Amino acid sequence: MTTHEAATIDAYLRRIGAERPGRADAAALRELHLRHLRTVPFENLSIHLGEPVVLDEKALLDKVVGARRGGFCYEVNTAFAVLLRELGYRVALLQGRVIGPDGKPGIPYDHMALLVETADGERWLADVGFGDHSHHPLVFEARDDQQDPGGVFRIVETVDGDLDVLRDGKPQYRLELRPRELVDFTAGAWYHQTSPDSHFPRSLICSRLTEEGRITLSAPKLITRVGGEREERILDGEDEVRDAYRELFGIELDVLPAVRSGIPNSDPR
Repeated sequence: MTTHEAATIDAYLRRIGAERPGRADAAALRELHLRHLRTVPFENLSIHLGEPVVLDEKALLDKVVGARRGGFCYEVNTAFAVLLRELGYRVALLQGRVIGPDGKPGIPYDHMALLVETADGERWLADVGFGDHSHHPLVFEARDDQQDPGGVFRIVETVDGDLDVLRDGKPQYRLELRPRELVDFTAGAWYHQTSPDSHFPRSLICSRLTEEGRITLSAPKLITRVGGEREERILDGEDEVRDAYRELFGIELDVLPAVRSGIPNSDPR
């Protein structure tokens, strides 16, 4: 690792409030995963700011670490993969298809998740880019229920050899087992930036896990969940929205993102 690369990883660890682990083991992975979810928001603001989403490791590190932003699955899971590899983990990118309300999977490369192998040879499914999901990595080979603060998760094999990830009995997404390269996700990222069939161009989302629950800004609506309680309020004007991005997510914005006219809004995932 070069001095520059080491400095970037140190800055990344500071960004998520984590210490450099002594070993690339399961306990450290669990801690890094949780801290990432609590500090790096799941957000699609670039789509509504006219910023290109570039699937390049350096560009994504600059965004997540340098600019202290977040991103959607391709962005934050790629950045997290770089961090984990530099800390000694083996990481493969897996392509997934999100299961819609009708029970049907979406387009290929609809989602990215990570298969992480520790120094002890244990394999985990890590995902810091699906919004409201598991707080901790899931045991990749386990096929029984896995208890998590985010719900009860289960990984189920399909008849075609893929894996369905279930939360509280409901399929969330379907994963292929073949490792992929970052460039493979280009078409999926383009689709989610441009297609009216994707919910991302139709809604603003900036969300992160908190110690008490979750906080989500779908401007101008602010949604706060503490335990089982959910509170919604409409923020008053651009200054309050801008303050919320800064104070709740650490995102400084000169220009506020806005959903393009003519595209119906939708609730965030």
